[in-house]
Amino acid sequence: MQENSLAFNALILAGGRSSRLGGVPKQSLVFRGQTLLERALAAAAGARRTVVVGDAGFLSSQGTASHPVAQASWPPGVLTCREEPPFAGPAAAIGTGLHALEEYGGDAPFTLVLACDMPLASGAVAVLREALFASPTRPGEGGGGGVMARSGDGRAQPLAAFYSTPGLKKACAELAARNALVNGSVRALLASLDVQLVTVPAGSTSDVDTWDDAAALGIAAESQRESKDPSTGGTNVGGKS
Repeated sequence: MQENSLAFNALILAGGRSSRLGGVPKQSLVFRGQTLLERALAAAAGARRTVVVGDAGFLSSQGTASHPVAQASWPPGVLTCREEPPFAGPAAAIGTGLHALEEYGGDAPFTLVLACDMPLASGAVAVLREALFASPTRPGEGGGGGVMARSGDGRAQPLAAFYSTPGLKKACAELAARNALVNGSVRALLASLDVQLVTVPAGSTSDVDTWDDAAALGIAAESQRESKDPSTGGTNVGGKS
């Protein structure tokens, strides 16, 4: 299939405080037998390299915050790192993830940026891959700014998108030069990129910020495994909650 020919790395955001979930790390929530982190990893299948930025010890069959999954148990090609300082926001996490991919995983013309709190994101990623491959901006060479998910009601989701790797690196460097990467906004980070909005399947960018959000997706609070680590706090991706 055409989409399999798209060369990309993946950067999964899994860092924050998850205060509106009472500190329960989002990536530890179980949806249809898998943690949200494992579902995000599956959505990124096909990436040359994948990096998880944040608290990364949660797979479906093993691992809680008290007993995280060892690096050796991770799928091949998956790296882990943490933004500095911790909880410095998604822009800082993107910069840290890009550095890790460059240092340990080589390079690719495009980078998939994906928050780990969207259980149905695989549908969005598939549509975005098809759109990017079909675009006239020379996808094999990282041309253009990339493609970003847009829900049916017109809401853009910058944390479900393929970005030109050179463009994203340049944007990070420019924000860092102004000392605005740490605690900076994703909107400011992406302001210089010419990104095409692509409408994705209904529900594929629905995220989990609150227990009401979780319940709407069929994730029951009482069904979750013990996962809160008082020493590190919880995790939120893409926001301040």
